[in-house]
Amino acid sequence: MNSEYIDPELAILETIYDSSRQANSVKQRDLAQSTGTSLGMTNAILKRLTQKGWITIKKINSRNIQYAITPDGVHEIARRSYRYFKRTIRNVAMYREELDAVINRAKIRGCNTVVLIGVSDLDFIVEHSCIRHGLTYLKVIDLETAQPLFSEDYFIIFSESFEQAEISHNPNHLYLISLLAGSGESIE
Repeated sequence: MNSEYIDPELAILETIYDSSRQANSVKQRDLAQSTGTSLGMTNAILKRLTQKGWITIKKINSRNIQYAITPDGVHEIARRSYRYFKRTIRNVAMYREELDAVINRAKIRGCNTVVLIGVSDLDFIVEHSCIRHGLTYLKVIDLETAQPLFSEDYFIIFSESFEQAEISHNPNHLYLISLLAGSGESIE
């Protein structure tokens, strides 16, 4: 989940808030860099945030501008952060249910070990599900190291960084990317 969307408005609000708490002055170029937007886009966002009353802009001199967050801006950060938190918790619960069902079916099929290959944001869910079902959990960083573990009694989970086409289809394999995309390659 490395390609996570960054809300530039929220990122700018948070950066201004953080800089004001540290008594640092933030520059428009820094804001553009932290959000991955152009200077022009950053300027447009700053104007929009000012119009909404979430920040104030004060010209210090001909070259320096000071940005400050308003109480409404702090409220907006809290509101968006709470929405993000709720959405994240809902997604974790959904992925936990789906992974738990898949791992339980793997156990029923005779698998006694679950191997997660690669770095995954969902590794804690996989590990918890393995513990819950009494299965051994192994975490391997790369495919080459995992190759000797490809056997009938091992259920292999490929992290989000693996595309489905990289490995042949196998009922004891799960590609997290397909689960995250909603197609959920599961074993029967």
